[in-house]
Amino acid sequence: MADSSKKSSSSIAKIAEPFICGGSAATMASCVIHPIDLAKVRLQLHGQMHPTAPKPSFPALLSEMVKKDGVGSIYKGIDAAIGRQMVYGTARIGLHRAISDRMLEWNEGKPISFGLKAASGMLSGSIAVCIGTPFDIALVRLQADSMSPVDQRRNYKHVGDALVRTAKEEGFGALYKGLFPNILRGMSMNVGMMACYDQAKEMVAKATGDEMKNGPNIKTKLGSALIAGFTAAAFSLPFDLIKSRLMNQTPDSVTKKLPYSGVLDCAKKILMKEGPLGFWGGFTAYYGRCAPHSMIILLSIETITSAYRNVTGQA
Repeated sequence: MADSSKKSSSSIAKIAEPFICGGSAATMASCVIHPIDLAKVRLQLHGQMHPTAPKPSFPALLSEMVKKDGVGSIYKGIDAAIGRQMVYGTARIGLHRAISDRMLEWNEGKPISFGLKAASGMLSGSIAVCIGTPFDIALVRLQADSMSPVDQRRNYKHVGDALVRTAKEEGFGALYKGLFPNILRGMSMNVGMMACYDQAKEMVAKATGDEMKNGPNIKTKLGSALIAGFTAAAFSLPFDLIKSRLMNQTPDSVTKKLPYSGVLDCAKKILMKEGPLGFWGGFTAYYGRCAPHSMIILLSIETITSAYRNVTGQA
């Protein structure tokens, strides 16, 4: 009976492993890079809110916020960021690891193709977005609120207030504004980060002679994480930009119409007003967010997993 109970606990711990370890790594990474993420959102919305004004650099934007509103201002929305990663990050990383591990089993332990890794990334990314979008809405609004004129600010107190008031004032469906581009972003982000990391790990290990018998060495991890940070940023930024603008839009005070009617209308207006490169507006800040975020997750997850296995008796 005792052996049966131990086996059951061990099985549950093993199933939960990619979710607990992935979510912990994602939450920690999000806390570290939050000021950069805030600058990224504000730069993306700058063209919408101030179309004629020159776009500031992200260091200038952050330093101006600190001068004006204090250090706490660059951590606006941190509670929403933590909530988002505990839901979205946990599902995104956990599902990808669970799906790709199962694919590896089906392939008799041999490395799976990049196509299968990408499929795993897209599936897990899209499911995670459907679960985590309300927190994304709250995060974008909390980060962008002080950019609006004083009389147009929503003045949310915290993430809970943002979620409740959005649903109450705009209807429950408002918590899923921008869901479609967010799904596209989640899919492209997961392919760029998780699938490309898995593929880069094999390539970097081969180039450096790392046999990865006890997992990848630090050179392989660093090289792969750098590549994954760049691909994640390049693949997902256009969708992230559209998502941010759709999530933050408010009706015109005179016409009562929203600036964008949907994904295609938003993409068309960005192209017409800001040109093709407008889709990669704020890339420096976005890459500055994606690269360290990816590296913190991908480098820490191995250590967190090892500690988790020791605690749960799987080591």
